[in-house]
Amino acid sequence: MNAVLQDHTASDSFIAHKVNQQTAEPLLQVQGVSLEYRTPERVVRATHQVSFEIDPADRFVLLGPSGCGKSTLLKAVAGFIQPSEGQIRLAGVQIKEPGPDRIVVFQEFDQLPPWKTVIQNVIFPLVASRTLKHREAEERARYYLDKVGLSAFADAYPHTLSGGMKARVAIARALAMQPKILLMDEPFAALDALTRRKMQEELLALWDEVRFTLLFVTHSIEEALVVGNRILLLSPHPGRVRAEINSHQYDLNSLGGAGFQNTAQRIHRLLFDEGGTEPVDRELSFQDVRIAY
Repeated sequence: MNAVLQDHTASDSFIAHKVNQQTAEPLLQVQGVSLEYRTPERVVRATHQVSFEIDPADRFVLLGPSGCGKSTLLKAVAGFIQPSEGQIRLAGVQIKEPGPDRIVVFQEFDQLPPWKTVIQNVIFPLVASRTLKHREAEERARYYLDKVGLSAFADAYPHTLSGGMKARVAIARALAMQPKILLMDEPFAALDALTRRKMQEELLALWDEVRFTLLFVTHSIEEALVVGNRILLLSPHPGRVRAEINSHQYDLNSLGGAGFQNTAQRIHRLLFDEGGTEPVDRELSFQDVRIAY
């Protein structure tokens, strides 16, 4: 059961957003999903009866410590893993296998074939999946390379690019497929701090323009608050839902602010304290918190 705790200082725009969400059909529904994997000795449960919904144009973050099953959940949404319990539905259709309506951006950007140029890397999945013919695929690839600021590097090879530039190619390649939902598994974790912040900024700017739906995995509380407008907190292994938090009020300019730091500290307590369902007070700056218990 989820208890909803609301801050009465919520903005009018946030209230309108919530009303629209209540009337619109969720794009993604994860219903009571448990995920397991086998070792030579036993069956290990990665997540236990996790449920959440993602609305169109949400920036939804799965946040939790290492080993809580958040990446496994993302792979299940991608269709790579089947739940042992529960179901996952995208636009009302149960997910049973991978598909072009869900594109994953992983942490390792060296997945770009090194023998293909930047634009060839973006074109390839469009043509291979028979989404577009080559001419139309090239036009779309150039459009999204321009969106990520890499038009001048269209003919460059991956080994000549920095880590941040490879990340942009991966994002352009994913968005060019125009998936129903973009899945990102700790995509900036391998980057240095300055590049990571720049990529977060560029991702938000791109979302502001394109308004794609995003499912984003991270173990960084600060990154979750900056990137997401909604955050699902998962407990340590096996992952269970601890709480869901609306974080639309924060951005990169919020870093270091007292309200931002207070919220980050409370999230840490919710994640790691057993039975951490202490009352939410007005100082938290939470607009809407659902505590799972």
